[in-house]
Amino acid sequence: MGQYKKLWVILFTVLTLTFALLGYLGVEAYRQAPPVPEAFVSQSGEVIMTKEDVLKGQTAWQSTGGMELGSVLGHGAYQAPDWTADWLHRELTAWLDIVAQQQFGKPYAALDAATQAGLQVLLQEEYRNNSRIHDGKVILSPVRLQAIQSTAAYYDKLYGDDPSLAGSRESFAMKENTLPSSELRKNLSQFFFWTAWSASANRPDVNVTYTNNWPHEPLIKNVPTTENIVWSLISVVCLLAGIGFLVWGYSFLRGKEETIQVPVADPLTKLALTDSQKALGKYVFLTLALFMVQVILGAVLAHYTVEGQDFYGIPLSKYLPYSLIRTWHIQTGLFWIATGFLTAGLFLAPVVNGGKDPKFQAFGVNFLFLALLIVVLGSYSGNFFAINHDMPLELNFWFGHQGYEYLDLGRFWQLLLFVGFVVWLWLMLRCTVTAFKNGGDKNLLAIFIASIVGVGLFYAPGLFYGEHTNLTVMEYWRWWVIHLWVEGFFEVFATCALAFIFYSLGLVSYRSATVASLVAGSLFLVGGVPGTAHHLYFSGTTTPALAAGAVFSALEVVPLVLLGHEAYEHWSHQHAAPWMQRLRWPLMCFVAVAFWNMVGAGVFGFLINPPISLFYLQGLNTTAVHAHAALFGVYGFLALGFVLLVARYLKPDFEFNEKIMKTGFWLMNSGLVLMIALSLLPIGLFQISASISEGLWYARSEGFLQQGFLEVLRWLRTIGDTVLILGGLLFTLQITQLTFSRRKA
Repeated sequence: MGQYKKLWVILFTVLTLTFALLGYLGVEAYRQAPPVPEAFVSQSGEVIMTKEDVLKGQTAWQSTGGMELGSVLGHGAYQAPDWTADWLHRELTAWLDIVAQQQFGKPYAALDAATQAGLQVLLQEEYRNNSRIHDGKVILSPVRLQAIQSTAAYYDKLYGDDPSLAGSRESFAMKENTLPSSELRKNLSQFFFWTAWSASANRPDVNVTYTNNWPHEPLIKNVPTTENIVWSLISVVCLLAGIGFLVWGYSFLRGKEETIQVPVADPLTKLALTDSQKALGKYVFLTLALFMVQVILGAVLAHYTVEGQDFYGIPLSKYLPYSLIRTWHIQTGLFWIATGFLTAGLFLAPVVNGGKDPKFQAFGVNFLFLALLIVVLGSYSGNFFAINHDMPLELNFWFGHQGYEYLDLGRFWQLLLFVGFVVWLWLMLRCTVTAFKNGGDKNLLAIFIASIVGVGLFYAPGLFYGEHTNLTVMEYWRWWVIHLWVEGFFEVFATCALAFIFYSLGLVSYRSATVASLVAGSLFLVGGVPGTAHHLYFSGTTTPALAAGAVFSALEVVPLVLLGHEAYEHWSHQHAAPWMQRLRWPLMCFVAVAFWNMVGAGVFGFLINPPISLFYLQGLNTTAVHAHAALFGVYGFLALGFVLLVARYLKPDFEFNEKIMKTGFWLMNSGLVLMIALSLLPIGLFQISASISEGLWYARSEGFLQQGFLEVLRWLRTIGDTVLILGGLLFTLQITQLTFSRRKA
């Protein structure tokens, strides 16, 4: 470790403590998850629904696309309602109407305010205190059973093809007969009921529901808890303190910048391309091809929000419904971004190994490419057959659609994808570990290898839940992948890879590259690892998860304060030497990464991170703002920068058209800005007002979202989508020309 010993100790301490805390929160997730009772019964003991019925409903929900059609417990798509909040509100209003008719002979809405208030007290008493489980059973009152039957009848019509709800299905972007089986529609309703029961019933011996009083529902006083408010305030204090300490530390501890003599020629061009590196051209092309598929699918998806079943008059939903297009859109994003990162690693591995390939390295690279194609095409096919109900229900989870956002592909394809990451890890390690045999300082290599291991292995937690796993436990492991794997280890890998690249190019000193990698690893992971809990506030966890998520997700934002300096460094590298102009566009992509990391992950991320904020904002378009700005703006531009960098060395004689590249770069960034500023953010802001004043059910309801001015805002997204697509096409055109150029590598 030598001169870097303190930095290594800090990194090891951060990893030990943060994963210990995350592990503790995992144990709590298993212990505190909302129970699925063995049965819900009437007061006479008649079984209304069993645990098996609820679990069958979970499978039925997955077969419709799960989180890709509406959301459950706030997680999922945004066009259809949040089914938890929607079921709960419909059942509550049905209960009030039933009791009002029984006691006063008139609908609830016709009662005076005082009488309504009295009925609400009774409503709160019944629903908030309905968590008592006797011999594995929960007893439901006769009035509640009537309310459940009324709500279930609505859902049976909605998920079928009842003409009376055809307009609602179009508003929700649901195809006709979304779930053809009436028996499965009954099970689906039972699953939705269980999620609403979890969101309305107090935990034993406390006056807080299993979901920390989420969703906001004034009828039963589902409002922010005291802990929610306290930890939200603490998170803001932690953010300000973290920024202050970081600025002080950066100012006082940063050493004097070393003077670097930039080489007169690109050092990497002195290494002849190996066979495995030459095989990467198809990876570069696949990355851009999948990128274009994703943005085009995104445009189709956006159009579904204004014309719910058609695409400019074409009845597209009969064959490619919203839930399928959204599934492919999200999965394609992960596929092309991951491919870009894998490409960068496979290019760097022989560089680390002194410009040499181990035996059969090229074969391994080609085999991995074929495996990726099989996973992509196989998972797409499985999604298609599952959502169109051409696949037996018992095969859905394994080969069709898991139903969980970002991990939608069937478990079989997910296993193959993980095997692909392990193969990539093996290809990387057989090059990089060999380099340890050479003399000299190996600290930079060590942190680079550690980041490789993180990328290769931390997709595995997505395999730790099953078809019928409790949603709380599933969410815990799902966010290990989405948050920890992508936002944590991808971020550290990108930092280490860029540090190694810039050192290899002679732009920074070895010491600067090593220190930057170690410090960044600690800064990103100290907040990133336990900060995973901020996705679990209202998924069935308790106060420890809320506290850890609030504090550490605030600390995640702290390092982003220095991204302006990082952006300037990346931008200035292109002027370090004349030959660096060849790398101008990869560097500009890395500049964009710094900008969108600050805006998308920092500003829009913290907008929804404090518990008090997310209580009202979970499941609104404000989440989509953060997702687009962070996923594409940060990891998308990182992947584009990586493949452009690799492309420059694969075909060094190929000259990018500066006008095309410049236009494409700024169109993509402008398109993302327009998408957010003209559509997603304004809609989200209006939804916030509705969620705070009325409840989440209203902010996601047909009556609210189908208002004329909101439909206009959704149409305006077409402008941003079109601009972004044009920019992507220009980038893809250049990569296609490079890939099929006859110039020799």
